[in-house]
Amino acid sequence: MADRHAHEHAPANIGRAFAIGVALNLGFVIAEFLYGRLAHSLALVADAGHNLSDVLSLLLAWGAMLLSKRLPTQRRTYGFRRSSILASLINAVVLLLAVGAIGWEALQRLAQPEPVGEVTVIWVAAVGIVVNGVTAVLFMAGREHDLNIKGAFLHMASDAAVSFGVVLAGVVILLTDWFWLDPMISLIVMGVVLVGTWGLLRDSVNLALDAVPEHIQLPAVEAYLHTLPGVVEIHDLHIWGMSTTEVALTAHLVMPDTACDDQLLSRVCGELHDQFGIEHATLQVENGDPDYPCRRAAEDVV
Repeated sequence: MADRHAHEHAPANIGRAFAIGVALNLGFVIAEFLYGRLAHSLALVADAGHNLSDVLSLLLAWGAMLLSKRLPTQRRTYGFRRSSILASLINAVVLLLAVGAIGWEALQRLAQPEPVGEVTVIWVAAVGIVVNGVTAVLFMAGREHDLNIKGAFLHMASDAAVSFGVVLAGVVILLTDWFWLDPMISLIVMGVVLVGTWGLLRDSVNLALDAVPEHIQLPAVEAYLHTLPGVVEIHDLHIWGMSTTEVALTAHLVMPDTACDDQLLSRVCGELHDQFGIEHATLQVENGDPDYPCRRAAEDVV
C-alpha cells in the first residue's frame, strides 16, 4: 500500500490578502449603504448587500483556510481539510439568497421609480471600482489552485465591473433623469452575481459529493495506471477532493506476475502528482487469485 501526501499550500501572503480584503470591503459596505440610503439609490444599496455577502465570503474562506492547516487527530484523521469545501458551499448559498432578496426589491422599485442622488451614486461607485479592483489583485496569485480564492477573485473582479456600470448609469441619469435606470442596474448587478455564483455552487456541490474535480479526467488517470508494468486490471478507482486544494485517489491494482516494491509505488505516486495534481494516493495491490476475489471488483459496487 502506498500513501503520498504533498499538500500544496496557498501563497504565504494569502492571509494578509484576506485581512486587507475584509477591511477594505467592510469599510466600503458601510459607506455605500449609508450613501445609498441618503441618495435613495437602490443600485448602491443592492451593491452594498452584495459586497457584504462578499465580506462574509472572505471571512468564511479565510477561516476555512486556517482550519485546513490544523493537524489530524484521532477523531478527525483528515483534519479539517473539508471545511474549505463547506465554506465555498455556504458562500454560494448566501449569495443566492442575497440575489433573490435584492432582485425582488428591484422589481418593485422598477414599477415605481424614485429620484436618486446621481452625483453621490457616481462617486461612491467610483470608490467601489478602486476597492474591488485592489482586492481582486490581492487574490490573483492563488486563484488557480484554490476554489475559495478563485471565488474571492471572481467576486471582486465582477464587483469592480459592476461598479463601473453603476457609474455609467449615474451619469446617464444625471443627463436624462431616467430614474428607472437605477433599479434596472440593480437587476443587472444581481444577474452578474447569479452567473458567478452558479459556477461556484456547482463546483462546491460536486466537491461536497466527492465528484472527480473538474481539472482531472478519470479515463486519463485510469489509462495511465494501465500502463504500469504488470497491471492487468484496475478496479475500485475513486478520485475526489479532500479540500478545495487537495485531490485524493484510491485504487486496486491487480498485478499477478509482477512484484510491486516501494520504488514502483513511489514512482507511481510521484507521477500521479506531477501529471494529474493528485496529492494523496492510496494503492492496494492484488494478485488476482480467483479463490479470493475482491469484493469491490464489480463496477456497480462502491
